[in-house]
Amino acid sequence: MSYERNTGILSWAEEDRPREKLLLKGKSSLTNAELIAILIGSGTASLSAVDVSKIILKSVDNDLEKLALLGVKDLMKFKGIGEAKAISIVSALELGRRRTPGKKSQFKITSSHDVFQYIKPHLMDLLHEEFWVIFLNRANVVLKHHNISSGGLSGTVVDPKVIFKNALENLASSIILIHNHPSGNKKPSSADISLTRKLKSAGEFLEIPILDHIIYTNDGFFSFADEGML
Repeated sequence: MSYERNTGILSWAEEDRPREKLLLKGKSSLTNAELIAILIGSGTASLSAVDVSKIILKSVDNDLEKLALLGVKDLMKFKGIGEAKAISIVSALELGRRRTPGKKSQFKITSSHDVFQYIKPHLMDLLHEEFWVIFLNRANVVLKHHNISSGGLSGTVVDPKVIFKNALENLASSIILIHNHPSGNKKPSSADISLTRKLKSAGEFLEIPILDHIIYTNDGFFSFADEGML
């Protein structure tokens, strides 16, 4: 009689099991595959949860940003990943995306990089365009941020009246414009430049200056102010 080798997590040494390893050595000791294995709980008859997780990660070049772009149906294409497990992975990645450092109500904007870090949790990994505005007081502390519009893959409609109505309601001393380019191209389009000029003129008339217009991508950003285009 022969016995098949048990490749499941339960057959591993206790210190090598993801859950036990987290308890014994802390969360930072776990690999990305081990963290995903905890989310999915089990693998297949021939593959452990960690093995399944490694296969998923390999498919995205071990890049968590690429993994975050996969939907439930994409993940369900992997052997051992059903709807419930796929939902667990997508939900965990979405929580990570929404994680914001610090208290936003007292966030002071001092540079274009500050704007990028502030808005990142809201625009990261989006596959459609969104247009946001940050409203500031005289000390450049954030009063509020607002999603003005959402669009498709290549554009979104922006109504200047909505922007400045919100600015007046929040008693903003200045504003910063932000929109994302899902394509990853940081270069402003002719429409971006035209809209910025239009909004700048409106802001000057209302004495609510536009301090910057940021084009956000996952890999970085373009700043109209930094490039001398405001």
